Amino acid sequence: MTTFNDTLLRAARGEKIDHTPVWFMRQAGRSQPEYRKIKEKYSLEEITHQPELCAYVTKLPVDNYNVDAAILYKDIVTPLPGIGVDVKIKAGVGPVISNPIRSVQDVHNLGELSPEDHIPFVIDTIKILKEQLTVPLIGFAGAPFTLASYMIEGGPSKSYNLTKSFMVSEPEAWFALMNKLADTIITSIKAQVNAGAAAIQVFDSWVGALNVSDYRTFIKPVMNRIFTELRELNVPLITFGVGASHLANEWHDLPVDVVGLDWRLSIKEAGERGLTKTLQGNLDPSLLLADWNIIEERAKAIVEQGVEHGSHIFNLGHGVFPEVQPATLKRLTEFVHEYSRELRK
Repeated sequence: MTTFNDTLLRAARGEKIDHTPVWFMRQAGRSQPEYRKIKEKYSLEEITHQPELCAYVTKLPVDNYNVDAAILYKDIVTPLPGIGVDVKIKAGVGPVISNPIRSVQDVHNLGELSPEDHIPFVIDTIKILKEQLTVPLIGFAGAPFTLASYMIEGGPSKSYNLTKSFMVSEPEAWFALMNKLADTIITSIKAQVNAGAAAIQVFDSWVGALNVSDYRTFIKPVMNRIFTELRELNVPLITFGVGASHLANEWHDLPVDVVGLDWRLSIKEAGERGLTKTLQGNLDPSLLLADWNIIEERAKAIVEQGVEHGSHIFNLGHGVFPEVQPATLKRLTEFVHEYSRELRK
């Protein structure tokens, strides 16, 4: 009988581990030849709506790389159609929304998420994976600011001008939207955990666009509410964003177990800034195209800092991109496992 590898869960809780656990954001997907073959036939949306196929894609990197966790294959906007958002994933662009939020009435027009009715395919995929996996499955959701940025801009943005101006100019509508999205996120995550997800990551991918003051005023209260309500699920909670090192201490204040870092803030520096919780990260994904000796050198420093910190989960500072060779990810996983095992003896 194969034993269940719970190293990631123990690391998230700050418990004793014999090696640093590894998983990679976007480990399932575009860098895998098996996935690219599937994508010749199916879109992202079509894959996520077929639980057996979606489970296969989710499990593939666990089998190929020997990582310590699977991350559910879906998009952060998956729950939005259920509440009345007309969203389509356009290849090479991302989520495009044809009914953007422009007023408080637009927010009031949004509905309630019913997981059984709106995202049954997600629940079914998780149930399949619960039977198949010997590592934890990480479920996830997009955070309110990141989802709101798509809903207000109508798609991806580099500046978030419409989002930030709406936030400060229409506070009633903004906070109504934050609460609506919080309800949706909490409902979605509870359904994922009830189906078998063993940990949760909330991606606030684009919140780094805000300064600390605006984060505290317009975002932190809703994040506090989300994580406080999710604590009752008794699974590790991870928060993560990109280009948001200035917010790391704000995240650390939230009722989360793990603070995810991108490559701009080292594990060591985070510790010096007073972050004592488990840290996740944070190799720059661009370095995965460099020679192995460079990758090893950088990974070695991160592992050493993580062991020194006490509780650490190895990851990238953002997601795997298509040009990365699967063999590199496998070799990196092996290196982190072996080197951290030596350091932790």
